[in-house]
Amino acid sequence: MKYDVLIEKAIEAREAAYTPYSHFKVGAAVLTEDGSIYSGCNVENASFGATNCAERTAIFKAVSEGHRVIKAIAVIGDTKAYTYPCGICRQVMLEFAENKDIPVIIIKNKKEFITKTLDEIIPGSFTKKDLDQA
Repeated sequence: MKYDVLIEKAIEAREAAYTPYSHFKVGAAVLTEDGSIYSGCNVENASFGATNCAERTAIFKAVSEGHRVIKAIAVIGDTKAYTYPCGICRQVMLEFAENKDIPVIIIKNKKEFITKTLDEIIPGSFTKKDLDQA
Protein backbone atom coordinates (compact mmCIF):
# COMPACT_ATOMS: atom_id res chain seq x y z
CA MET A 1 0.00 0.00 0.00
CA LYS A 2 1.17 3.49 -0.86
CA TYR A 3 1.07 4.98 2.65
CA ASP A 4 2.09 1.97 4.80
CA VAL A 5 5.24 3.65 6.13
CA LEU A 6 3.40 6.90 6.89
CA ILE A 7 0.75 4.96 8.82
CA GLU A 8 3.40 3.01 10.74
CA LYS A 9 5.28 6.20 11.68
CA ALA A 10 2.06 7.79 13.00
CA ILE A 11 1.30 4.70 15.09
CA GLU A 12 4.85 4.72 16.50
CA ALA A 13 4.67 8.45 17.27
CA ARG A 14 1.47 7.95 19.27
CA GLU A 15 3.42 5.89 21.80
CA ALA A 16 5.69 8.87 22.60
CA ALA A 17 2.76 11.16 23.46
CA TYR A 18 2.98 13.10 26.74
CA THR A 19 -0.59 13.10 28.05
CA PRO A 20 -0.66 13.27 31.87
CA TYR A 21 -3.92 15.26 31.88
CA SER A 22 -6.18 13.86 29.15
CA HIS A 23 -4.51 10.44 28.83
CA PHE A 24 -5.51 10.70 25.13
CA LYS A 25 -2.51 9.86 22.96
CA VAL A 26 -2.27 11.07 19.37
CA GLY A 27 0.41 10.42 16.77
CA ALA A 28 0.90 11.90 13.33
CA ALA A 29 3.28 11.65 10.40
CA VAL A 30 3.64 13.95 7.41
CA LEU A 31 5.08 13.23 4.00
CA THR A 32 7.00 16.14 2.48
CA GLU A 33 7.60 17.06 -1.14
CA ASP A 34 10.92 15.20 -1.28
CA GLY A 35 9.56 11.99 0.28
CA SER A 36 10.82 12.67 3.81
CA ILE A 37 8.57 11.66 6.70
CA TYR A 38 8.35 13.61 9.96
CA SER A 39 6.38 12.30 12.90
CA GLY A 40 4.98 13.96 15.99
CA CYS A 41 2.90 13.32 19.06
CA ASN A 42 0.72 15.47 21.26
CA VAL A 43 2.50 17.14 24.17
CA GLU A 44 0.31 18.40 27.01
CA ASN A 45 1.05 21.08 29.55
CA ALA A 46 -0.55 22.12 32.85
CA SER A 47 -1.28 25.43 31.11
CA PHE A 48 -3.57 23.87 28.52
CA GLY A 49 -2.97 26.63 25.96
CA ALA A 50 0.67 25.52 25.82
CA THR A 51 -0.34 22.03 24.69
CA ASN A 52 0.61 21.08 21.12
CA CYS A 53 -1.19 18.56 18.93
CA ALA A 54 0.55 15.69 17.16
CA GLU A 55 -0.25 16.99 13.68
CA ARG A 56 1.24 20.40 14.39
CA THR A 57 4.28 18.83 16.05
CA ALA A 58 4.97 16.76 12.91
CA ILE A 59 4.37 19.67 10.54
CA PHE A 60 6.50 22.06 12.61
CA LYS A 61 9.34 19.51 12.68
CA ALA A 62 9.22 19.33 8.88
CA VAL A 63 9.10 23.11 8.55
CA SER A 64 11.99 23.51 11.00
CA GLU A 65 14.04 21.26 8.71
CA GLY A 66 13.32 23.47 5.69
CA HIS A 67 10.26 21.77 4.20
CA ARG A 68 7.37 24.00 3.21
CA VAL A 69 5.13 21.52 1.38
CA ILE A 70 3.36 18.47 2.77
CA LYS A 71 1.93 15.88 0.40
CA ALA A 72 0.04 13.68 2.90
CA ILE A 73 -0.59 13.30 6.62
CA ALA A 74 -1.59 10.31 8.76
CA VAL A 75 -3.20 10.68 12.20
CA ILE A 76 -4.07 8.20 14.94
CA GLY A 77 -5.76 8.90 18.26
CA ASP A 78 -8.27 6.51 19.73
CA THR A 79 -7.64 2.98 18.48
CA LYS A 80 -11.35 2.10 18.73
CA ALA A 81 -12.72 5.05 16.74
CA TYR A 82 -11.49 7.43 14.07
CA THR A 83 -9.94 10.58 15.53
CA TYR A 84 -10.09 13.52 13.15
CA PRO A 85 -7.65 16.45 13.43
CA CYS A 86 -8.84 19.47 15.41
CA GLY A 87 -9.66 22.75 13.66
CA ILE A 88 -6.35 24.41 14.48
CA CYS A 89 -4.43 21.45 13.02
CA ARG A 90 -6.60 21.52 9.91
CA GLN A 91 -5.75 25.18 9.38
CA VAL A 92 -2.01 24.48 9.83
CA MET A 93 -2.29 21.63 7.32
CA LEU A 94 -3.82 24.07 4.83
CA GLU A 95 -0.89 26.44 5.28
CA PHE A 96 1.64 23.83 4.17
CA ALA A 97 -0.42 21.44 2.01
CA GLU A 98 0.66 20.91 -1.57
CA ASN A 99 -3.01 21.47 -2.42
CA LYS A 100 -6.42 20.96 -0.85
CA ASP A 101 -6.61 17.42 -2.27
CA ILE A 102 -3.76 15.96 -0.19
CA PRO A 103 -4.69 12.73 1.57
CA VAL A 104 -5.48 12.86 5.27
CA ILE A 105 -5.26 9.28 6.52
CA ILE A 106 -7.26 8.78 9.71
CA ILE A 107 -6.17 5.60 11.46
CA LYS A 108 -7.56 3.18 14.05
CA ASN A 109 -4.81 0.61 13.43
CA LYS A 110 -2.61 -0.71 10.61
CA LYS A 111 -5.56 -2.38 8.90
CA GLU A 112 -8.36 0.05 9.71
CA PHE A 113 -8.09 3.57 8.34
CA ILE A 114 -9.96 5.95 6.09
CA THR A 115 -8.57 8.46 3.66
CA LYS A 116 -10.15 11.85 3.15
CA THR A 117 -8.87 14.87 1.29
CA LEU A 118 -7.97 17.99 3.23
CA ASP A 119 -10.76 19.78 1.37
CA GLU A 120 -13.26 17.18 2.64
CA ILE A 121 -12.34 17.73 6.28
CA ILE A 122 -12.15 21.54 6.07
CA PRO A 123 -14.55 22.68 3.34
CA GLY A 124 -14.82 26.36 2.49
CA SER A 125 -11.29 26.98 3.71
CA PHE A 126 -9.29 30.16 3.20
CA THR A 127 -5.54 30.15 2.67
CA LYS A 128 -2.65 32.34 1.58
CA LYS A 129 -2.99 30.75 -1.85
CA ASP A 130 -6.56 32.10 -1.98
CA LEU A 131 -5.22 35.56 -1.14
CA ASP A 132 -2.61 35.31 -3.89
CA GLN A 133 -5.32 34.57 -6.44
CA ALA A 134 -7.55 37.47 -5.35
